[in-house]
Amino acid sequence: MPYLYQDSKPRPPMPPRTARATHSSGKAYEELKQECLCRGVLFEDPDFPACNSSLFFSEKPPIPFIWKRPRFWQHNEWLDVMIDDRLPTFKDRLVFLHSAEHNEFWSALLEKAYAKLNGSYEALKGGSTIEAMEDFTGGVGEMYEVKKAPDNFYEILEKALKRCSMVGCSIDTSSAAESEAKTPFGLIKGHAYSVTGIDEVSYRGRQVQLIRIRNPWGQVEWNGPWSDNSLEWRSVSPSEQRRLSQAAQDDGEFWMKFEDFKVHFDKVEICNLTPDALEDSTAHKWEVTIHQGSWVRGATAGGCRNFLETFWTNPQIKLHLTEKDDGQDDCTFIAALMQKDRRKLKRLGAEMLTIGYSIYESPSRDGHLGKDFFRYHPSKARSKTYINLREVSNRFKLPPGDYIIVPTTFEPHQEADFCLRIFSEKKAITEDLDENVAIDLPEPINPTPQETEEEKQFRALFEQISGKDMEVSAEELQYVLNAVLQRAKNIKFKNLSLISCRNIVSLMDTSGNGKLEFSEFKVFWEKLKKWINIFLQFDFDKSGSMSSYELRSALKAAGYQLNNYLLQLIVLRYSDEQFQIEYDDFLNCLIRLENASRVFQALSVKNNEFINLNIGEFINLAMNI
Repeated sequence: MPYLYQDSKPRPPMPPRTARATHSSGKAYEELKQECLCRGVLFEDPDFPACNSSLFFSEKPPIPFIWKRPRFWQHNEWLDVMIDDRLPTFKDRLVFLHSAEHNEFWSALLEKAYAKLNGSYEALKGGSTIEAMEDFTGGVGEMYEVKKAPDNFYEILEKALKRCSMVGCSIDTSSAAESEAKTPFGLIKGHAYSVTGIDEVSYRGRQVQLIRIRNPWGQVEWNGPWSDNSLEWRSVSPSEQRRLSQAAQDDGEFWMKFEDFKVHFDKVEICNLTPDALEDSTAHKWEVTIHQGSWVRGATAGGCRNFLETFWTNPQIKLHLTEKDDGQDDCTFIAALMQKDRRKLKRLGAEMLTIGYSIYESPSRDGHLGKDFFRYHPSKARSKTYINLREVSNRFKLPPGDYIIVPTTFEPHQEADFCLRIFSEKKAITEDLDENVAIDLPEPINPTPQETEEEKQFRALFEQISGKDMEVSAEELQYVLNAVLQRAKNIKFKNLSLISCRNIVSLMDTSGNGKLEFSEFKVFWEKLKKWINIFLQFDFDKSGSMSSYELRSALKAAGYQLNNYLLQLIVLRYSDEQFQIEYDDFLNCLIRLENASRVFQALSVKNNEFINLNIGEFINLAMNI
């Protein structure tokens, strides 16, 4: 299973200088470099060898490649990627990315490092410009269809450029034949333009909104109004022209009226940069928080709102919006949900999942929200669509307050790791509602001095099985419990396992002799009746099993509030392929949880510096022994 424990608490983005080494040796670039220099050899990368598996994962190379010799952001951390300088060639020419100059290799080496990061060259096939922009800058992407852009689109672009965001624009093509075709206005279809400026100019007594575009070719420019040599500039003062850096040069950069821009261009992509990627002197910066999480079948992979019975089990993140935008009544933020490692997992058959999220106004209470909340409360906002892209991001303006973000796959039971990033104009506070672990165990139950009729029957059965010492082993306890529970008409289940009975003895045996006295059994019986009632509450069809998605609520009713990671571990251990948990497994789970929490509490009281673990970490350790 690819889903490893990760702290889901919000944390700031990591700066590039703290890039984590990804080489299997654990060594960073400088160490590997010094080794090669000392040995007098060129570096050869064992993690990404010069062989066919590094080129393709699903097929053999179509031609015989010969490998010849001539850094990245991913999921909220900078990765230091080491490669050697061998490159795949055919007939002495580079096969993939190459420069016009045959002795220039920087682009091919950069591509190789990117291919290594994703598992193979083939894994780089497809995708979008914004995906690469994010991986090279650590930013978060937005895509706008210009004809459907919001009313404040000019303001959005203005703020983006003030924050040094990378902004690109393009014109759609209707067929392959239109690619790179030139329009009568000098614009190129299917071409990746850059937006380099946005401003207003005084023209004949009124303000006109302008936008500056750059053609990366360094030539071929817009020839309509406000182009380099257009008549409009004659009505603009020289000082204004200097302020706008307007010069009539065939350098690929030109101004155009914003209204004309909306007519002629179809798409705008914005890559909003994180503070670590900007100079310290940059005046306007985004505030950024990041959450890591997982969707795991049977536990936290509840699917979208269409699947109400499981939707509430998805991870939930609380967002506190406290500061309004400057001069505004609302708070602006971007929520970007990214599914992790899907390109790298392509070779194992993984595809991009369809993902999205919903945002709800938070109630006053804390903790994971249950099914009924989502049944009766509509979302306040949500991603525009569920789509099978690596990342889904949208910009929102909401009043100050508390909100709950629920990231999901479209279908339930689909597994993936994810990263949720919040970019806000003002500082926002986020917290994972599923991070806290709390134990609320009831006080020990003291049996009544007067024996009930039920207890008299147990005593008789005990005497029959145990003998005069009135103690039973785990095997004898199994017989006693199964004999009694088989007569119960309100619960269906298979026999209690010997493992469960051994765990019961371990939980209740105060003398340490590996057996259960009758007084100890009476205490456990009261506890068992409570657990049976809890199980019956969630065995909706009275089949003797409960859905693993209901386990969070069942454990909470028993006094256990677990984080997502512990819940996922328990589901993986105790549920079957149909995400069902039988009573014996539910009982075994509760016994082990209570045993672990009691040991932790006892050791914590006895020695405050027992071990440097919290209750969640200790339960994790105990449940895996």
